[in-house]
Amino acid sequence: MTAPTTSGVFRRGSRIGLLAAAALTALTPSLARAQSIPIIRDAEIEEILQKDGYPIWEAAGLDAKHVRVILVGDKDINAFTAGGLTIYVNTGLIEATKNPNQLIGVIAHETGHIAGGHVARDLGAKPALATYLLTMGLGILAAAAGSPEGAAGLLYSADYFATLTYFGYSRTQEASADQAAATFLDKAHLSARGLVDFFDNFRYEEVFSDARKNRFFYDHPLSSDRIDALQQRAEKSAYYSVVDSPEALAEHAVMVAKLKAFMNAPQQTFVDYKETDTSFPARYARAIAYYRDLDTDKALKLTDALLEDYPNNPFVWELKGQILFEAGRPKEAEPAHERSVALKPDAPLLQLNLGQTLIAEEDPKKLDEAIEHIHRGLSGEQDNALGWWLLAQAYDQKGDPGRARLATAEQNYALGQMREARTFALQARTLLPRDSADWRRATDIVLTSQPSQGELQALARQGE
Repeated sequence: MTAPTTSGVFRRGSRIGLLAAAALTALTPSLARAQSIPIIRDAEIEEILQKDGYPIWEAAGLDAKHVRVILVGDKDINAFTAGGLTIYVNTGLIEATKNPNQLIGVIAHETGHIAGGHVARDLGAKPALATYLLTMGLGILAAAAGSPEGAAGLLYSADYFATLTYFGYSRTQEASADQAAATFLDKAHLSARGLVDFFDNFRYEEVFSDARKNRFFYDHPLSSDRIDALQQRAEKSAYYSVVDSPEALAEHAVMVAKLKAFMNAPQQTFVDYKETDTSFPARYARAIAYYRDLDTDKALKLTDALLEDYPNNPFVWELKGQILFEAGRPKEAEPAHERSVALKPDAPLLQLNLGQTLIAEEDPKKLDEAIEHIHRGLSGEQDNALGWWLLAQAYDQKGDPGRARLATAEQNYALGQMREARTFALQARTLLPRDSADWRRATDIVLTSQPSQGELQALARQGE
């Protein structure tokens, strides 16, 4: 995945293959008004963020297992929530935090907005993001409407964009979120010092005009009085002097290095992480930079060296598989992705990576295995549209048109494209064994995808 093109999609030369990037479908005026938001998927970074946030969400009394942090591929410093149990964090904010405690503090602050019900309106049952998409490793997914990769499209909620564009918090809500964050951090036996330090680093934003402010401080109005009040509250905590563990510091350094390596130009990565730096994050970043610079041999050499020292790191194995896959060598990529899955079988994205690689080998004997891994991935992310798209390709290659159409119906259903979902579900019903589990699922999709009166009457005539 090289630097973003003008469409905002990471591409590696001309070798797209099954690694379909996202298409943004603009369907409403409010959606068209708003700028597209590039969403990043990466199993390693998501795992770190979930680990960081989990004790905060538990302390806030939220259903911690269902809170999600979504990465936004934007260098601007920002974090926000737009309803539900979803927190959006810009990559620029992560890079701006000096340690895990500062990042955790910001997550706690956004959790304060969720717990305080500060979002102006309910965005519906779906989260603001209609679906997650799989990318191998780290990929920025952005607007590419009308692209041939539309089968792996990403549909955003118009309400989400309108909220992002127009919604800001009041100073009263900001102060409330600060105090709630301090409470949650205290309950989790963590220090609020990081949040204080983060705000203090940007105290000067208070005097800037809105046009010059970072987005975070435009939506979250900052004041010296707020910072001072938070400082006084934080210092009263018995956990004020608690510092980040060595493990947390290491994970934060890896996360920052990985983001920089994928999002900055390779030459910038070589400047930021010089050859003399032999730390794991620096070596990891340079391997990614060579991969993005299309120097496959050097990227593999560095990745293999990392695996000699860290043979049980599933994400380095994932990187090796990604390098080989995008170099057009899926058979060589398969063992790397298999090892990645073996080390972390509960990671849906890793399962989907392996399934995608097996499909790309175009070996009929491997289709059942590909389908098995894709199903495992989808069991953890049922609304992963690209997972359903991959499943449709596998069933199509296998000569099973009924299940292929059902998978395509599921893909469109996950994207909120109800007309297309209904069309493919109706086709699937004619090809699947009547009263089978798949046939009943296709029927459910028809019934819940806003069918017309004529379509309901047709089902009734069939005895439904």
